[in-house]
Amino acid sequence: MPNLFTVSGYKVYFWSNENGEPIHVHIAKGRPSPNGTKLWLTKSGGCIVANNGSHIPQKELNELMEFVSAQFFLICAEWKKFFVVDDIKFYC
Repeated sequence: MPNLFTVSGYKVYFWSNENGEPIHVHIAKGRPSPNGTKLWLTKSGGCIVANNGSHIPQKELNELMEFVSAQFFLICAEWKKFFVVDDIKFYC
């Protein structure tokens, strides 16, 4: 699973067995986990919380969501490369 970024000690990554789902990233402090916080990317370039499995405090989660939204185009490009897809499905 590729680690996309490390921000304030949090890893932002894809989980490798989720091809076919709408585009999203996981976030966890330390070692990546399938139970990490999951953010869906939206068509409008934002993101929404699917679950906060990493129990990230709300203030930090809001900052991480801003960061993920700012990296929207890079994340989309990496998703296409990693999952070898031409089109991206969005949650909304």
